[in-house]
Amino acid sequence: MKAYLILEDGTVFTGKNIGSKKEIVSEIVFNTSMTGYLEVLTDPSYAGQAVVMTYPLIGNYGICRTDMEAKQSQTDGLIVRELARLGSNFRKEQSIQEFLIEQNISGIQGIDTRALTKILREKGTMNGMITTEKPDDMPSILEKLRQYSVRGVVEKVTTKEVILYKPGDLNTNSNLSVRKKVAILDVGTKYNIVRCLLNRGCEVSVYPARTKAADILAAKPDGIMITNGPGDPKECVEIIEELKLLYQSDIPIFAICLGHQLMALAAGCDTEKMKYGHRGANHPVKDLATGHVYISSQNHGYVVKASSIPEEVAEVSFVNVNDGTVEGLTYKNKKIFTVQFHPEACAGPKDSEVLFERFMKMMDCKED
Repeated sequence: MKAYLILEDGTVFTGKNIGSKKEIVSEIVFNTSMTGYLEVLTDPSYAGQAVVMTYPLIGNYGICRTDMEAKQSQTDGLIVRELARLGSNFRKEQSIQEFLIEQNISGIQGIDTRALTKILREKGTMNGMITTEKPDDMPSILEKLRQYSVRGVVEKVTTKEVILYKPGDLNTNSNLSVRKKVAILDVGTKYNIVRCLLNRGCEVSVYPARTKAADILAAKPDGIMITNGPGDPKECVEIIEELKLLYQSDIPIFAICLGHQLMALAAGCDTEKMKYGHRGANHPVKDLATGHVYISSQNHGYVVKASSIPEEVAEVSFVNVNDGTVEGLTYKNKKIFTVQFHPEACAGPKDSEVLFERFMKMMDCKED
């Protein structure tokens, strides 16, 4: 069946339908990863977005459900050059086409994803529509695209109740005794963040995004994590107000991606939308303290403005080697550090997973 991708600048790509046949309007973004398509599709940070995979063949190792980063996908759509018909992998449980149908994800294959990516790089991220209906009424379609914005997505992806994990859950090491208790504020948590903590002997409580700071502090955790997640950080007004209270506590805090941006806003910094963001598994980030460069996995369309960081509040700890944007902050006179990239990355790279050790040391009060 024919399918069409229509961008808000009027560009139309024609290909073949994959997955669900429902019509979707979404923000169109691109990801440069060569592997990890299941992790991308199940990353809550893609809520409200349709993903263009720049690697030309997607789905060649099928779907292994234990690699999912959430119970279900929140991604609107998938756009690829070619979808593999047969996945070859001893762990394979189903094909990617079957997964797309099951998860009600709309998609299109057979288009020039290189040309599409170049448009997004040159003009910036824009809205688009995936449909199986021939686009005859372009003026009304373009108006619909111009009116779309990604809203309310943190509320969509967050847990509805507190979830407790202990070592052994989520296929982690069950032989570990509990060393520390960590509270996670879930603004779009990936399972692998939880796994990284479980494998270090942490008991993890995952709290809904709108949980009051007082309730988290009342549980007396040894540390707090604020996770990755979707959307514009400035939309999370109530969450930011609660983070101001967590900021005032003496409990160690480690924040990732959206959590990094939210903590920055709570501390008086500012954020801005990037032209087309960072999404992929090969982004170099430099640790300014050591000069060490990590290859990182990233997925974000917003960034903390370097010029907005008060000198007395925090200092930049990591920068992106490609464009110099802020990739991490260390807060002064606080047990708080945050990063824009994903140290828990799965399918990888694992270079910066050492930051979880830094968090553990901070909770042990042994950090220099």
